Amino acid sequence: MFAKTLGGRIVEKVLGLRAVPLTLAKILFYIYGFLWALRPRTVRTMEDVHRLFYLDFLRLDEKEVEVVRLDGNVLTTRCKNPCPILKLSLYLKVDTRVSCRMVSEPVCRYVLRRLDRRLTFRRNYEHIRPYSESCEETIQWVG
Repeated sequence: MFAKTLGGRIVEKVLGLRAVPLTLAKILFYIYGFLWALRPRTVRTMEDVHRLFYLDFLRLDEKEVEVVRLDGNVLTTRCKNPCPILKLSLYLKVDTRVSCRMVSEPVCRYVLRRLDRRLTFRRNYEHIRPYSESCEETIQWVG
C-alpha cells in the first residue's frame, strides 16, 4: 500500500511530523550522492559495480556485504552494515519498508544510473531489516 502512495498528502497522513526528518535524510543523501557522482567513474563488470557502489559510495566494509549472486548481468547482495536509515526508522518508529523506499531507494537508483544508464536497482522488501537479518538488493544490467 505505501509503495504506491508515497507522494504528497499520503506521506503526511501516514507519517505526520515523522516525515520531516525522513525528508531531511533524503535531501542529505541526495546531496552526498550528487557530489559523489560528480567524479566520472566507469563500470564494465558487476564486480566494478560491487566495488564502486557498495564499497566506495556506500562505504561499506566487505565483511558487511554478502554477495549472493554475481554474474555478467546481475549482482544480488545482502547487507548487514550499521545503517543510518534503519537507525532513524527505529527511532521514529517508521516501517523500513516505507522509509527505505522514501529515503534510500531513489538515491541508490540515481547513483547507479550515473554509473551506467542500463543499471537497475531493486530492493527485496520481503528481506529487509529489522524483519530479516540483512537487506537484500539486486542490481541488474538491462538492455
